[in-house]
Amino acid sequence: MLNGENLDYNLIKTIPVDLMFSYNFVPIREEDGVLLIAVAKDFDISNLEKLESKLGKRIIIRHEDEEEIKEILKKSESSQRALEEASSELKLQIVKETEDGEDVLSIDSVAKETSPIVKLIDTVIYNALQKRVSDIHIETRDDSVVIKYRVDGVLYQAMDKIDKKYHNEIISRIKVMAELDIAEKRIPQDGRFKVRLKGKNVDFRVSIMPTIHGEDAVIRILDKESTDKELKDLNLDVLGFPERDKKKLRKFIKEPYGMILVTGPTGSGKTTTLYACISEIKTEEDKIITIEDPVEYQLEGVTQIPVNEKKGLTFAKGLRSILRHDPDKIMVGEIRDSETATIAIQSALTGHLVFTTVHANNVFDVLGRFVHMGIDIYSFVSALNCILAQRLVRKICPHCKYEVKIDAQTLIESGLNPEIYKDKVFYDGKGCFECNGTGYMGRTVISELLDLSDEIRELIIDRRPAREIKKQAIEQGMKTLRESAVEKVLQGITSLREINKVTFIE
Repeated sequence: MLNGENLDYNLIKTIPVDLMFSYNFVPIREEDGVLLIAVAKDFDISNLEKLESKLGKRIIIRHEDEEEIKEILKKSESSQRALEEASSELKLQIVKETEDGEDVLSIDSVAKETSPIVKLIDTVIYNALQKRVSDIHIETRDDSVVIKYRVDGVLYQAMDKIDKKYHNEIISRIKVMAELDIAEKRIPQDGRFKVRLKGKNVDFRVSIMPTIHGEDAVIRILDKESTDKELKDLNLDVLGFPERDKKKLRKFIKEPYGMILVTGPTGSGKTTTLYACISEIKTEEDKIITIEDPVEYQLEGVTQIPVNEKKGLTFAKGLRSILRHDPDKIMVGEIRDSETATIAIQSALTGHLVFTTVHANNVFDVLGRFVHMGIDIYSFVSALNCILAQRLVRKICPHCKYEVKIDAQTLIESGLNPEIYKDKVFYDGKGCFECNGTGYMGRTVISELLDLSDEIRELIIDRRPAREIKKQAIEQGMKTLRESAVEKVLQGITSLREINKVTFIE
């Protein structure tokens, strides 16, 4: 069983990928200059000598399942070039939206099919779809072009640097796909395109930005079909909330009216949490309307409205219209200004359950944000059911998880008492094939939930310092983001270095 074996990721990176593909083998380990490799049962033994001379070392073979070998080769980080030859399904078809529906456009009439740049971009996109990538970054340096993938919120280099002389062709290819102006190089441009691959459509958002070395591009992948599968069973259990916060949150989302406020930076999973809340409470008896910028995923049985600022449909304007449609529950994608905040609060006070988000670092900073917007603090506090602050932390890859010893100095720097934590078990990820060498796979949520008790409401109305409100909340059992993160470390879900990157050390 190859997949059950902890393969040496660094060893695999030292062997040329086209060699592994052409002879269909995977290196397992190397001891005293002898390399053990896994091959299929039909491996031609006469190839062994050729391989030994090419790699310059003695080789021992072990027969393994051919499908497993192929699966590992497909996941190989440097398989970009080999995938072009190996995958006959790599041909990406650009789907153009027409008035009559969709039209599959072979964009290769614009760029010759044999062009290496077309192949490169197709391969970059194809590989990104295989590896749970959320964004592709194409960065221009003074002498090269770097292509990076963002996986689980962290960037890593997808392939070797590309010579700067190909920069214009790469950016032009992306512009052609997104139907942007190839001649315009001095101002930012935004566009989108759709690709059909293996019978499914995937949407991409493109942003082009001029820099001192030339234009950079970021391609956001919106794989709706994969996401829809995840969202079908979306609930608060799936997201990884601690039991105490989940219990309280479920109580608040079942209230007949009031405001549920979720806060955190961009990319902290706020919208997904709101979708999970709505998925749990939606029934045929209730009318649920959302206004979002943009509508990220479609929820069945929910009326969803996209903001369109160019046409004058803002959050505030949309929210006013929503109220005329007799909703029971409303979701406002984000509160950005006092007008939207005022209408949302009024809605919560007049018998609607309102779900919304606001950008702030923690539950106490939210109060300052609303005061700064000029909102009447009494109305705001009366409308609020709870404030939830959250972050996403990466989970340690289960395939290469191992125990680590944390020294006293690191514990002190992490704000943890060495006397208490010296005997605790900590884990980290080594980096393997399954996680592309990062040591992490997937993300989970850490949270702090402020329950608006009568005492806390009084402190806020009296405009007491955040320090006092926080002290009272902790006395009433609130766990801070940092405490929630440390819990996840002690449960072996994430690592100490990951939570130090994501949360403030208290």
